[in-house]
This record gives sequence, structure tokens and C-alpha cells, in this order.
Amino acid sequence: MDIEVHPPVEKKGFSAKRITGLILLILLAGIFFFSGYSKIHSYNAFDNFQWTFIDLGFDSQLVAGILARGMIGLEFMLGLFLLLHIYLEKFTYKAVISILIFFIIYLIFVIIKHGNAGDCGCFGDKLSMSPLNAIIKNVVMIVMTVVLMFIYKVKPYKYQDIMLPPVIVAAMSICFIVNPLDTSNAPVPYKKTLDISPLYSFTPKPAVDLLHGKHIVIFASYYCPHCKKAAYLLQIIHRKHPEFPIYMVLAGAPEQEKQFFDESHAIDIPHLYYPHNDEFTLMAGEGTPAIYWINNGRAEFQSNYYQLDPVYMEKWLKK
Repeated sequence: MDIEVHPPVEKKGFSAKRITGLILLILLAGIFFFSGYSKIHSYNAFDNFQWTFIDLGFDSQLVAGILARGMIGLEFMLGLFLLLHIYLEKFTYKAVISILIFFIIYLIFVIIKHGNAGDCGCFGDKLSMSPLNAIIKNVVMIVMTVVLMFIYKVKPYKYQDIMLPPVIVAAMSICFIVNPLDTSNAPVPYKKTLDISPLYSFTPKPAVDLLHGKHIVIFASYYCPHCKKAAYLLQIIHRKHPEFPIYMVLAGAPEQEKQFFDESHAIDIPHLYYPHNDEFTLMAGEGTPAIYWINNGRAEFQSNYYQLDPVYMEKWLKK
């Protein structure tokens, strides 16, 4: 009597394909969680990410802030959707690929504008990555997602419709809770007397007549991290609005100049190196950056870099 031998039946729940898919899924979700966390864990990391939306053409700190928080929330949401297996085939896989393609297009734009130097900001200040490396990373993530579409097909969860609303609300709210939206973007009236004539007491003098007309003047130091941030934002605004009369007065050790411009990309903003410390402090005050909105030699407003809003700048210049 012949005995029919059947090959061992592979248990679906423990198949190599399914385990591989689960590992890829967890890794993909982890990257989204780390990316979102790295952008909101510090104000410095978040600011740089927020200002990319101004660079993309959204001429308002408020709008850029909302979009940045929404994008980070989307990263958390996709991470949760992956982990909780919510609409994987119907929505999540496709959404992951779409957002990664968006990031790739933006990074290509960055490389065209600035080259491959510097940090893309994809992982905040937790992990430095050049724009080209970030593109490669995103392509790898797209490949991972495509592989998941073929090897990790699961039946829709019975309660995913119930889970959907609280997951979306939690993910989209976290950034607004951790980093609340600041709506006070207007510059503050300056009530003291500011004398910028010492700028013209030494050679070289400013190539721009700052004593006549309207100008936004920043006094900054090469070694000051907040000055680099202000200069970074100003170079974005300067590129988007070359008609805005922005001017930088810079102080510090000359050997720090290259690092300042490498980090801020602000070399194209009209500027003057001013090595006269006493006069610089007299004009800038004790802290830098000092940003003044000057009208015919008189400071009408003072602002921090959060108040360098293109909307307010344009309104003031047109008055």
C-alpha cells in the first residue's frame, strides 16, 4: 500500500515572508516616529523645519507653523497606522510612498538651490544627513514599502474604523501640544533712541545708505547660535523677496566667518564686518541678534527672529 506523503504545511502566522514583512513594517514605522520626534524635541530643530515651508513659498510664520506641525503629525500618524495595521493596503502604503516622493522632490529643490552641503534637517538635530543621503534614505523606504505591498498583506482589522478617529486626533495634536503655535508674530515698537551713525565712522562703510529709507538691520555675532538661526531665516526671506532691504552688521573673530556663512547660507545678504566692539555693543545692545526695523535712521520696531514674518515686513515697507 502506497503512502502519500504531503509536504509540511507552512503556518501562515509564522511564515518567513510574514516575519520579514513584520520586521520591515516595524522598521518603517520606527523611522517615521524618530523623524517626527527629532523635529519637535527641541525648538531649534523645529524652527529649521518650519522655515522650510517659508522657503517653499508660504509667506507667513503662522501658516508655516501650522503646516510644519501638520507634517510632523502626519509622520506620527503614518507610523501609528503602520504599527496598528490600519488600512495598510487601502491607504497607508500609498500614503507612505506619496509623502516620501514629496520629500524627495523637496530635497532635489534644496540641492539645486544650495548644493549638497549641510544638513537636510530630516532628523532634526539628532542625526545629520546631507540632502543626497536623505534622498537615498527615502528611496530605500519606498522600496521597503513596495516590498511590504507584496509580502505583507493582512486582513483588515475588525475595529480599525473605531481606532481611526482617536489615532488621527492623537497624532495630529501631539505637535501642537508639545510645541504650541505662536501667533504673536508682529514686531515690537522700539521706544529707545538708536544711533547707527557709528557704522559710517570707520572704513569700510556700509555700501547701503541705512540712514535714509526703510531697512531691516540685524546686528549679529559669528559665534552666536541664535544669530546663525536669524541669518538662516533672513537668507530664505531674502531669496524669496530680494526687494526687501535687509542688511547684516557682523562682529566676531574673522576665522569664524566661514562657519557662520556655511551654516546660515546668508552670504548673499548685503552685510558688513564691523570689528569695533564698543560701537557695535552701543548699537546692538548687550544681546545678539538685535534686529531693528529702521525708517530714515530711526528704529521704529525691534523683533526677534520669530517676528521676522514676510507678511508684516511687506506691510511695513509699503506704509
